[in-house]
Amino acid sequence: MIESITMEDVAVDVEGVDYTYTQSQKIDALRDISFKVNTGDFVSFIGPSGSGKSTLLHLISGLLNPSKGVIYVNGEKSFSSLGRVAFMPQRDTLFPWRTVEKNAVLGAEILGVPRKVAFQKASELYELFGLAGFEKVWPNQLSGGMRQRLALLRTFLIPKDTILLDEPFGSLDALTRYEMQQWLQQIWDHDRRTIILVTHDVDEAILLSDTIYILSERPGSIIKRVDVSIERPRKKKVIHSTEFTQIKSEIFQILGSEI
Repeated sequence: MIESITMEDVAVDVEGVDYTYTQSQKIDALRDISFKVNTGDFVSFIGPSGSGKSTLLHLISGLLNPSKGVIYVNGEKSFSSLGRVAFMPQRDTLFPWRTVEKNAVLGAEILGVPRKVAFQKASELYELFGLAGFEKVWPNQLSGGMRQRLALLRTFLIPKDTILLDEPFGSLDALTRYEMQQWLQQIWDHDRRTIILVTHDVDEAILLSDTIYILSERPGSIIKRVDVSIERPRKKKVIHSTEFTQIKSEIFQILGSEI
């Protein structure tokens, strides 16, 4: 028996969204984007450079308003007010004058979480995020991977059910990136909030996601949805499996026709 999906099960609902930049000249960034993300899902977007992936996250977050169409987050229009989701941009944007613990709680404090509560919640997560013992350290004393874990901790401490991640590991070397991907799987399995990830890395998308949406060249539109049913947890050896290879081949064939 197939269970019906109710509005309570839908974390993000994007309906017929276009977006056009109109500053110095008109640039159509996105066209006719429609999709739904169910509560607790891990969804990725991939596509050619300039296909509007980051713009889409800005629209979902409420930082931008659609030129056409509508976006609902937990049943409410995303652009009616900011702060409906937790959003980690491409750069870690850590403040060098704040210690690890003070950077960690910043987003939560801005949204009105009492400082004492935010610090207590952070203290419960330092070990899980690989930051135990570094609470008093300055950001410039951290490795690249630790800086990313701190930025993700700050994002996860924001009390929102949906998390947007824009190329969170794009600046890391291959080994550190893989370690972070494995670690993020553990965090998501522990936390089980809804995650929408933008990435250029096809392996990363397959390794992490329940669903992958492939965008066309600008103006970006969804040209394919790929469901990933590979059993979790997904270790490094899964990239050599037949199912993983087939999904990767399909994605590259689609991307190849767009490049």
